[in-house]
Amino acid sequence: MSRVSLVNPANAEGERKVVLDQIQRTFGATPAMFRAVANSPAALKSMFGSFGALGQGKLPAKLGEQLAVAIANRNACEYCLAAHTALGRKAGATADEISEAQDGRSKDPRTAAALTFALKLVEERGQVTDADVAAVRTAGFDDEEIVEIIAHVALNLFTNYVNVALNVPVDFPAVKLRKVA
Repeated sequence: MSRVSLVNPANAEGERKVVLDQIQRTFGATPAMFRAVANSPAALKSMFGSFGALGQGKLPAKLGEQLAVAIANRNACEYCLAAHTALGRKAGATADEISEAQDGRSKDPRTAAALTFALKLVEERGQVTDADVAAVRTAGFDDEEIVEIIAHVALNLFTNYVNVALNVPVDFPAVKLRKVA
């Protein structure tokens, strides 16, 4: 059971209603995570705005979803793992690619470098080295893409923390978390 109320979009008013209506149009539903975050219109606008901005970024949607799956598994966020597994499949990732991403791996060297860098950011709380940045750059990422990877990490930390801390009920097909080695 959620530790905060899930805002009913039908009863929402003002800024909450405007953003929840946008979410409904975007997803064809209003996922429970957004209903939990809607307790704060400022947080809701921030979260949904970040999704929209990064969706228009340089990194492809498929890579964004692979990053989200890896980060969700690392943070034991069942909600985000389920949501981004479904969204990753919609973005063109195969079941194998999503499964590998959950473990922070990819057969594609460029994707593998992005996943390694993102998970290093999570594990080291941003305290990466020159060598870590050089490795992702050597894999073909430019400065714009490196900053976007960091933005994806930050957004996913926000969503993971919301869902785990508030025990938001999963409303996507469940995916089993894996133990981190």
